[in-house]
Amino acid sequence: MPPAPRPVDLRIDARWIAPVEPPGVLADHALIVDDGRVVAMLPGADASAAYSPRQTVVRPSHLVIPGLVNAHAHSAMSLMRGIADDVALQPWLEQHIWPCESRFVSPEFVRDGTLLACAEMIRSGITTCSDMYFYPDAAAGAYDAAGLRAVVGVPILDFATRYAATAEDYLMHGLAARDAWRHAPLLSFALAPHAPYTVSDATFTRALTYARQLDLPLETHLAETRDEVDSARAATGATTLGRLDRLGVTGPDFIAIHGVHLDATDIARLAAHGCHVVHCPASNMKLASGIAPVAALLQAGVNVALGTDGAASNNRLDILSEMRLACLLAKVSTGDAATLPAAEALAMATINGARALGLDRVTGSLQPGKDADLVAVDLAALPLQPVFDPVSHLVHVADRSCVSDVWVRGARILADGALTTLDEAAIRAQALVWQQRLLTSS
Repeated sequence: MPPAPRPVDLRIDARWIAPVEPPGVLADHALIVDDGRVVAMLPGADASAAYSPRQTVVRPSHLVIPGLVNAHAHSAMSLMRGIADDVALQPWLEQHIWPCESRFVSPEFVRDGTLLACAEMIRSGITTCSDMYFYPDAAAGAYDAAGLRAVVGVPILDFATRYAATAEDYLMHGLAARDAWRHAPLLSFALAPHAPYTVSDATFTRALTYARQLDLPLETHLAETRDEVDSARAATGATTLGRLDRLGVTGPDFIAIHGVHLDATDIARLAAHGCHVVHCPASNMKLASGIAPVAALLQAGVNVALGTDGAASNNRLDILSEMRLACLLAKVSTGDAATLPAAEALAMATINGARALGLDRVTGSLQPGKDADLVAVDLAALPLQPVFDPVSHLVHVADRSCVSDVWVRGARILADGALTTLDEAAIRAQALVWQQRLLTSS
C-alpha cells in the first residue's frame, strides 16, 4: 500500500517553472512549499500522489521564477522620482540631490520613501533588495513591514549630513541599526562606503576592518563615470579599483556597484579576488555614465548581478526592464547578437544577485531546501502571443504588469495583483504629502 500523501502548506500548479538552478524550463509542473521552503517540483500527477497541500494555487498561463534580486537601490529616493531629470551624475548629485537631502531626509522620509519603493518592487516581482541610504533603521522597519527580504547598507561618508557628522558617526549609527534588527529573519546588513570620491583611504580601511570582523559584505559605487577614474589616476596613479585593492578591500565579500569604466586590469583583478559587480543599466544610461563591460566581466568569471539604483536616477525600480536593457546593451556594445542570452540575464537577476549579497544558500533559485521566494508572471496577454520560449518572453516581452503573485519565504505578499502586507492608499497619500513639501521648498 502506498504511503499517504505528505501534508504540506502550498502547491502551485504552473504552466512553466524556471528554477534557474538547474537552468531550463519545466512544463506543467507543480511546485511544493512547506514551512516557507521549496520542497519539490514535479509533474502534477506525481505531486497529487505524494503531497496533500493545505492551499493550492493554479496558474495555467504563468511562468514561475525565483524572486528577483535588486542588488542595488536607494529605496527612499523614490520620493525624489523625477526631480532632476536630464542631468549628468556630478551636477545631479551636487546641485540637486544633496541639497534636497540636506533639507528633507529624516527617519520619516526614509520610512515613507522605502515603503513606496517596497510597494513598487513587490509589484515588479522583486523579493530581495540591497538598499543603501541614510537612516538604515527606518529603512529596515519598512522592509520588515512589507515582508521583503533586504540587505540594508550602512552608509558611510567623510562629510556631514543630517544623519551623521563624521565617518565614525555613520559607522556607529549603522551598526546600532544592525544590532536592533539582527534577529529579523528577512533582514541582513552590509557596510556601504558611498564611493572612492567621497570616502578617504582611512575610512575605507576602518570600514573594511568592521566588515571582516562582523562578516559583512562591503559595497561601494565604483568606476561609475569616466571623470571619476581619470581623477583617481591623476591623484593616486591608479584606477579607483586599483586604489581600493591596495587597501585590501577586494575579496569575495566586495561588491562594486556600476563598474562602468573598468579596464582589463580591473576586470582581471575582480575575477582573481572573487568580487562581484552590480550592473545598473537604466541608471547608467539615464545619467549618460556609459555602458558597463558586462560581456568581458562574465567572460572573466566575475559574478555580475543587476540593480536599479534609485528611482531618482532611473526612474523605476523594475528588474524585469533591467534584464532587457542589460541584454540589448551587451549585444550592441560587443557587436555580437549572441552575447547575454535571456537565460543568463535571468540568472543575473536572481542567483547572481543572491550570490553577490551572500544569500545564495537561501534564495536566488528554486532548489529544494531554499526559501520559497517565488514570482508568478502571467504570459497570457495577447501582446505576448505566441510563447515559444517563456524565459525569452520574460526578458524581452513581459513587463511588471504581468506579475500576478509574489511569495517571500512562503508568505504571499502579492496575490492576484493585490498587495497583502502594505496599505496602498496610505502609501500614496503619504507620497503626495512629501511631494507638496518638496514643491513648496523649490
